[in-house]
This record gives sequence, C-alpha cells and structure tokens, in this order.
Amino acid sequence: MHIQPPGQAADTAGRRFLGWVDRAIGALVEIPVALLVIAEIAVLFAGVVSRYVLHHPLVWSDELASILFLWLAMLGAVVAFRRGEHMRMTALVNAATPGWRALFDVVAIAASLAFLVLIVAPSYEYAVEESFITTSALEIMNSWRAAALPVGVVLMAVVAVLRLLTHGNVRMVLAAVAGVTALCVVMYLLQPMLMGLGNINLLIFFVGVVGLTVLMGVPIAFCFGLATFGYLALTTTMPLMVVVGRMDEGMSHLILLAVPLFVFLGLLIEMTGMARAMVGFLASLLGHVRGGLSYVLIGAMYLVSGISGSKAADMAAIAPVLFPEMEKRGANRGDLVALLSATGAQTETVPPSLVLITIGSVTGVSIAALFTGGLMPAVVLGAMLCLVVWWRHRGEDLSNIERATGRHILRTLVIALPAIALPFVIRAAVIEGVATATEVSTIGIVYSVLAGIFIYRQFEWRRLKKMLVDTASLSGAILLIIGAATGMAWALTQSGFSQSLAAFMADLPGGRGMFLAVSILAFIVLGSLLEGIPAIVLFGPLMFPIAQTMGVNEIHYAMVVVLSMGLGLFAPPFGVGYYSACAISRITPDEGMRHIWGYMGALLLGLIVVAVFPWFSIGFL
Repeated sequence: MHIQPPGQAADTAGRRFLGWVDRAIGALVEIPVALLVIAEIAVLFAGVVSRYVLHHPLVWSDELASILFLWLAMLGAVVAFRRGEHMRMTALVNAATPGWRALFDVVAIAASLAFLVLIVAPSYEYAVEESFITTSALEIMNSWRAAALPVGVVLMAVVAVLRLLTHGNVRMVLAAVAGVTALCVVMYLLQPMLMGLGNINLLIFFVGVVGLTVLMGVPIAFCFGLATFGYLALTTTMPLMVVVGRMDEGMSHLILLAVPLFVFLGLLIEMTGMARAMVGFLASLLGHVRGGLSYVLIGAMYLVSGISGSKAADMAAIAPVLFPEMEKRGANRGDLVALLSATGAQTETVPPSLVLITIGSVTGVSIAALFTGGLMPAVVLGAMLCLVVWWRHRGEDLSNIERATGRHILRTLVIALPAIALPFVIRAAVIEGVATATEVSTIGIVYSVLAGIFIYRQFEWRRLKKMLVDTASLSGAILLIIGAATGMAWALTQSGFSQSLAAFMADLPGGRGMFLAVSILAFIVLGSLLEGIPAIVLFGPLMFPIAQTMGVNEIHYAMVVVLSMGLGLFAPPFGVGYYSACAISRITPDEGMRHIWGYMGALLLGLIVVAVFPWFSIGFL
C-alpha cells in the first residue's frame, strides 16, 4: 500500500480546500449575475410596456436598472477574471519560450492583483461617500449601487490570490509578486522627482506603463487602471477615490446596458435557430461569391449601427449570427475579428450615433444635419473595406460551392423572414419612440423567444443559465475596460493636455489642409486613448471654433473627427474597440493583429477621401 508523505498530503488537502473556495466563489457569483441579466430584461421591458401600452410610465425603472447594472458589470468582471476571459494582448507572450510564457502569465495575475489591492480602500471610501446621496425615484441610499465596486474589487482580488496559491511553481510566483511589488515601491520612492516632471508624466504613465503592461499580457482594463492610479497617486494631489468615481461614471452610462442585452440577444438568436435561418438565406444570395459573407458583415454592420447606441452592442448583435457560418466556410478567425473591428470604425457616423449627438450637444451643430451628413462617409469607408475583401478573397476556391437556384433562395427567404424582420422591428421601435436605445434590445429578446418557441420550435431551456452567465462574463470584461478607459481619459483632461493641443493646432502653418491633416492624426491618437464621447466632450468646444476660422464646414469637420476617432478606437494596440471586438468574437487579440492593418489602411484611405472631398459630408444637406 502506498503511503502519502505528510507534507504531500497536507499540500493535496490545501489544494482541495483552495479548489473548494474557488468553486464556492463561482457559485456565489454566477447565480446572481444570471439573475441580474434576467432582472434587467424584465425591468426595462416592463418600462416599455408600462409607458407605450398602458400609458403609465414607471418612474423608477431606469433608476433600478442603473443600480442593477453596476452590480452586473462588477460581478460579471469577477466571473470573467475567474475564467481568465479579460482581454489581454498575448502576441509577445505567445512568442516567448514556455518558461517565459508561464512567468508572464503569473506576472499578469500579480499586476492585476496589485491594482485591485491599491483601489480596495478608495472603492470602499467611494461607496461610503455615496451613502450621503439619496436616489430620486426609489429614495434609497446610492451606496446600495456603489457597494458593487468594493465588492467586485475584493472578489477579484480573492480570485487572483487563489490563482497564485494554486500555481504549481512557487518560486515563479514569489519572483513575480516580488518583482511587481518592487516596481511599485520604486515608483513610490521616485514620487518627488515625478512631481517635478509635468506633462512628461503623461508619456511615462499613459505610454510607458500602458505599453509595457499591455505587451506583457496584463489584461487591458488593469493596464489602464494601473497607469491612471499611478499617475494620480504619484504626480498629483488628487484624492484616489476619484479613480473609482471615474470608473463608476464610465461603466454606469445607462446606454451601455445595451451591451449585455445585445450580447444575450445574439446568443438567443443562435440558440433559437434564427441565426441559422438568416445565414442560410444570405449564403444562398452571396455564398457563391468570393468573400460573400464578408460583404454581408460590412452591410449588416451598416444597417444595425446606431440601433443600440453602443458599438460593442452592434458588434454583439452581428458576430454571433455570421461568424459560425463564416468559420465553417473556412474563414480565418483573425481575419474575422479584424473585419469586425474595421466595420465598427467604418460605421461610427451612421445615425443615430451617440458620438454625433454628443457633438451636437457640446458644439451647437445641428444634430439633424449631422445625421444626414453621416450616411455617405460610412458608405465611402465601406466601399474601401469591400475592395480589401475582394483582394483577399480573389483566389478563394469555390469549386465545391454551387450557386443557389431561384427556388432555393425563395424557400430560404420564407424560412428566414421572421429572423430577417428582427433588425427592422428593433429599428422601427426606436424611430417610432416605442423604446429607447437601451430598452429596444428587450423587444428583440422577447421577439426572439417567441419566434424560437412558436415559429422555429427550437428553444433549449437547459442552455439558458450558461447563456446568462456567459453574457455577464463578456459584458463585465467589456465594461471594466470602458470604466478604466474613462478614468484614464479624465486624468488626461486634468493634466491640461487638451488646452495645450488646441493651442498648438490653432497656430499651425499651411492653412485648411494642414489643419485637417493634423486633426486626423490627433483624433486617431485621441480615439485610441479616450474613446469617442470623452474626446468630443473634451476637445469639441475647443476645436470646432478653430475649424470654422480655418474655413472648414462644421458638418464636414465633424465627419472627419468622428471617423478619425473611430480609426483610433479600433486600432491596436491601444484601441479599446479592438479588444471589445475580440471579446465579443471570443478570438484572442493577437490572432487579428496581422490581418487588421490592411483594413485599417483602407479606412485611412477612405477617411482621406472624405476629408479631401467635402461633398460626401455636405452634399445632401
């Protein structure tokens, strides 16, 4: 009989205990997040029915949805952290030897833990401060909502500790933790020197720290968070609670609630057979054309863009429908996520774009004129993407694919009609005022459930829990990135960087052409760092008056600015939109890296065409 040594037995017992704790946290978090997704759908749909059908609005529905949403975002981030689903750049990590790759993985966990430990106290302090605020409709303390932040941070920290404790190589874990700790101590000791460097700190933290941690494989949200926390803690006297407050602001925009709901809608469309019906019809039309479904992806993103108000939600509505069939036809996964990212940038000006609405609100430009002017620039960029698709698929072997007959196309159309009607139902609900951009996804969810049960007769109830948890995990990963990016944008604002940039551009030689060229470059960079709305709020009131003095039409300039920011937003390695596309597609960022530059080049060429020829922006006004 084999007798296990006492030390080994204790080690095995310890691992079993840690495994039990990990599973307990999983159960503790996954069941509530599944219920939170259901609750959000119920609350928002009840608001639509109550207002539009019963003509008796629920004054508390948006407030309750906002409270539940922050809990969904933070607990979803915990699920994503436990599953290892937070987006990270692994191109450099994967190129390393197995030993270095394992070390990078441990360093990524240790760096994430460092950020979480650093913001535990500020997040608790923020939640306490929010207790002095009473919500207007429900009349409860706002700390019921804000408590989600410290709870989520602590749970993620516990999961990180468990990951380190259960790692097989103790020496590697100690080295990683010691290295991260030593780096934090060194930066703290350098604080007096950093305080005197002024805006050079922007390069140190928002280029150096972010770039280094991204390349080392630290999850993107934690890269942004570490840089922002370090900048504010070491170079300013700002209360650190502000970091958490800005993260809360970034994650709490109610329009972002469309992200998890459209993610769930995408999963629902696939489960009910609606996706298969739609893809079957589209394939019958364009399946015999080289790159046919790629053209469908470009067109579909144009059609649905702006419905939800969130680019991530738009991608979540399209990717689950088309990607499985495209992969079956041999499409490269990296090319798929690269094209999805490119279409996200392409459709930034398609109304009702939130960025265009923001421009109108902060600059006084007519929103109706912006909506009219936004249609053609997106068509120009879409045409450029189609040229890249044609070139890349020009040698595709279609010898085993037969062209569909007219009868087959008609039959697939009849089958797909209820599914094809879904985007039009959603858009009509928004245009007719039945539902807001946030609520409209619930109409799509209810429509899909009914279609799945009564028309397609395919509804697998046993898959619902997994779908709900997957929705929360993916949404948490996306929303934490957005929250951290919002904090970073606010820190850049406080540095005075925006005023300095505006003054520099006003003094440029070369007139209108040079101003547009520098604007394109500047807003590509700003789009990668700040995203669209924060960048517009920050720079719009400063830049649009300068554009007018340069003789640039304000609608034309708005299109150039929005498309430039879209290009930056979806361009790696800093573009948040690229990582959102990867998270939605469940494709690693490094898979798409090699394929995306051709599409980005096409978008840049299209942007130059729009900038050179104002007619595309103002020809229909």
